[in-house]
Amino acid sequence: MNDDEGEEFFVKLSERIVHLENRNEKLLETSKHMAGEKRFVEDELGKLRREAKRLRAELDRLKTPPLIIGDVRDVLTDGRVIVKSSTGPDFIVHAADYVDPDSLIVGARVALNKQTLAVMGVLPQSYDPLVLGAEVIERPTVTYDDVGGLEDVIREVREAVEDPLLKPELFKKVGIEPPRGVLLVGPPGTGKTLLAKAVSNRTKATFIRLVGSELVQKYIGEGARLVRELFELGEERAPSIVFIDEMDAIGAKRLEMATSGDREVQRTLMQLLAEMDGFEPLSNVRIIGATNRPDILDAALLRPGRFDRIIDIPLPDHKARIEIFEIHTREINIQGEVDYDALTSKMEGSTGADIKAICTEAGMFAIRENRDYVMYEDFLRGREKVIEESLDSGRESGAMFA
Repeated sequence: MNDDEGEEFFVKLSERIVHLENRNEKLLETSKHMAGEKRFVEDELGKLRREAKRLRAELDRLKTPPLIIGDVRDVLTDGRVIVKSSTGPDFIVHAADYVDPDSLIVGARVALNKQTLAVMGVLPQSYDPLVLGAEVIERPTVTYDDVGGLEDVIREVREAVEDPLLKPELFKKVGIEPPRGVLLVGPPGTGKTLLAKAVSNRTKATFIRLVGSELVQKYIGEGARLVRELFELGEERAPSIVFIDEMDAIGAKRLEMATSGDREVQRTLMQLLAEMDGFEPLSNVRIIGATNRPDILDAALLRPGRFDRIIDIPLPDHKARIEIFEIHTREINIQGEVDYDALTSKMEGSTGADIKAICTEAGMFAIRENRDYVMYEDFLRGREKVIEESLDSGRESGAMFA
């Protein structure tokens, strides 16, 4: 092979090598693209498998027969359960193996198989939205220091409500039972709700407040059910204080001549009487009622064993009004001296709510005049406005009922 042939051979070889390298690069790019395609397909396959699994689970759920709600009436020694189904009659049935036997207690809500009526599960306790919508405070911020001029009343409430919760052993040693319930009686605005919140704060008890009128329902049996659930909620949140405001709405005297609506209110009252009889005096649930019309309450509510202690909350006297003013002005930015004695001297018949309104009006006068402090004159103007509005309201009420 001569030189020209050798050079030509090396040129062709170089071209062949370049061609192979280009082809190799294209194959590498194709391989990378195919690997990316493979990962995409694998991801899509995983998504489709998960979706298929979800659809199978949904299909199985839809194929599951509906369950019937029932209530446990009794548990037999052989493990069988007596239940009352929502369809009506009572049945003796078995419970599924995975149902905890300890959760099968009398009164528990259970799910029953539609065909065999076997107990398939225990349902959580359900409360009416009205009961769940009641004012429930884990621990109110109100203290006895926020209640002015009611030293004697506070002492009685502490003996009847606080001591049974904090010192039950004292009653056991003496051999007596504490009052089952306490009824606070007084005009509007004298601090009945405030006092109930203060004792709840002191005992670290859950405060559950419901207005009596909310227990009056349209359909037969609904009011009684609400009363039951209210006391069940109190037991669940124990230690707790169940405060029923405006007790006269459901506790009025029962009359021989009554409409169907009156009879439903009476059924609610009877359920309340039964619930008050049904719990231990030394339990962690205390009952406090409040009313400004004790004269119309049914005698069954006021007998010993229910509302044993009836505590009158009077209108504040001159000294008490000064204390209430000092309480409501603690957080107010005051400039100058305030003569509380002169301020309260012309306020006979006023309540703690009136005094709070006077303090609020004094602050509003200061804001109206672009001041960040309140002066004595503002309290005087606030007193005039609140007392004048109170007199106008009294005249309108008198004209209405004349």
